[in-house]
Order: sequence, then structure tokens, then C-alpha cells
Amino acid sequence: MSERSPLVIAHISDLHCGSRYHIPSLASRVIDELNELRPDVVVVTGDLTDMGFRQEFRQAKRLLDRIGCEHRLVLMGNHDARNVGDEHFSELFGARSRELVVDRMRLLGIDSSEPDLDSGRVGRERYRWVEERFNEPEEFRVICMHHHLVPVPGTGRERNIVYDAGDMLRVLSNCGTDLVLCGHKHVPNVWRLEDMLIVNAGTACSHRLRGNVRPCYNIIEVYDSQRVRVLLKEPFNDAECVADFQDVNRRYCRWRAGTEEVMT
Repeated sequence: MSERSPLVIAHISDLHCGSRYHIPSLASRVIDELNELRPDVVVVTGDLTDMGFRQEFRQAKRLLDRIGCEHRLVLMGNHDARNVGDEHFSELFGARSRELVVDRMRLLGIDSSEPDLDSGRVGRERYRWVEERFNEPEEFRVICMHHHLVPVPGTGRERNIVYDAGDMLRVLSNCGTDLVLCGHKHVPNVWRLEDMLIVNAGTACSHRLRGNVRPCYNIIEVYDSQRVRVLLKEPFNDAECVADFQDVNRRYCRWRAGTEEVMT
């Protein structure tokens, strides 16, 4: 990682393969764009499928296998946990919670799903795992999960943050977590919580949309100086910088429609 050459994370979510809202041509376009981008890491934060059926997982596997990136972190969502879908996920994608180290970045992927429920939970048994793995002071620490830890604007009534969000946020704060990547609500958003960025992804290739949100995914650039840029990418369109966080001066900027808002 350096100022000139950041580590790049491509963050996609909520593919919903098998759903009538899934758009195969759009999914193919997203994969083509990722291969053109050539990110260092690709993170998929769940809901690969619509009902957790084997044929849906196989469709998702064929799609994600087209990604040329060596480092991929694929997680389960609440739709994947339907109909005992965790068995198909484990067979086709491996462990439901996993760890990935790229350069000086450590990513922990956590399965927050519950069988046949839309709600999620992290669980006390994973707190210690996070604390043990985030013990290198010079690493950039990233947590990836499907369910969101804080409410997302523009998503209606809040019902689906993880049950133990408060305890999990305390663990992440104590561990010096830098970045949290989530999906689930199909609405992109960026929160700053103390020195931690919480970044939600929209749905990459589905028409299950709220309001005026369009299919999209995130591109996150991580620099040595602890600068993090979040770009929102709609397929076929140019990426838009929506957040820029620099730890050096504790300034956090957000861009929307050509305007700049600075929060200190």
C-alpha cells in the first residue's frame, strides 16, 4: 500500500441468483468490470441466491468463478441460509467464516446468517476470534459480513441489524477495526463511527431496489497513510467518489451530485 498505489477492494453484494429480479446480463457486466479493474481483493457480502437452493448456488458459483482476482472472500446472507442452503454453500464455497491476508491488510469474513430468518447474529463465540486475529498493530483491519451493524438511511423500518450489534461494535472498536463491509438492504451507504468506516453495498445485479437506488457496487481504495476512499460504481457508468477519510487530520468528506460536505 502506498499513496500512489493503494490496495483496492471490490465489494459486491446481494446477487440473488435464481430470483426473478436477478439480471444475468447485468451480472455478467459486473464481472467484466471487475476483471478490467483488477482489484487486489473481491469481497462478496452474501445473498448469492434467492432461496438457498442448490441450482441457485451453482449459478452463483459459475458467475463468481469468472472473476480473475486471486483473493476472494465470499460470505453467506440470509437468503442463502434458507432451505438448509448452508450445506450447499460449504460444499461450493468453503468455510462460512474465514480469514484473508493481503499485504498489510487482514480481512475477517463472518457468517451472520440464521437458518430461515431474515435477521442476523454474530455470536459471542466469534468475538474472541476477532480479538485474537486483530492483534498486529500495523495491519489494516477489515470485517466483512452480510447484515448491517447500524441502521441504513432510505431502507424503511429498521428490523434487521444483527441482534448483538452493540456488543459487536464494542469488540470492533476495542480491536481498532478500520473498515466494516456489509450488504443486505440493497442500499449503499457510508457511516463513520469514531475511527471506523462502515460501508454498505447495494445490490450488484438485481432489480430488488428501494426508491431511486440503482444496481451498484463499491470500490474501496486503502492507502498507507490510513486514507480510505469509497467509490460507488453503477454498471456501465463511471465510478463516483462518495467518501474520503484521512486519519491524519481526522477529516471525513462526502461527495454527492458535485457538492462537497466536510465533517470534522
